[in-house]
Amino acid sequence: QVQLVESGGGLVQPGGSLRLSCAASGRILSINVMGWYRQAPGKQRELVAAILSGGSTSYVDSVKGRFTISRDNAKNSVYLQMNSLKPEDTAVYYCKAGGVRGWGGVSDYWGQGTQVTVAS
Repeated sequence: QVQLVESGGGLVQPGGSLRLSCAASGRILSINVMGWYRQAPGKQRELVAAILSGGSTSYVDSVKGRFTISRDNAKNSVYLQMNSLKPEDTAVYYCKAGGVRGWGGVSDYWGQGTQVTVAS
C-alpha cells in the first residue's frame, strides 16, 4: 500500500509564503506525475500544479509566477513553494501521485489534505 503524507499548511497573511511538502511511502518503483490540487469551500477541486518525473511542469493560470512545484524522485516527494499568497488561495491542498508503479501494478493515490488559509 502507498501512502502520501502532506505537511506545511497553515495561516499566513496576504503577500506571505508557505511551502507544502508531500512524501510518498510504500512499495514504489516509480511515480509518473505528482501534483497539487486545491478545493475551496463550495468549489470544485482544481489542479494547481503538476510535475512529471522528467521535470516538466504545468500550472493553473491563477498561480503562474507565484507558485513553484518541484520534486525529489529519490525521495518520492513533491513540494509546492507558494509566494505572494492571496486570500483566494485559501483552500485545502491535496497531493496526488499519478501512475504510481508498484509490485502489483499502476495506481493513483491522494494525500489527506492540508489547510492553507490566507488572511490578515
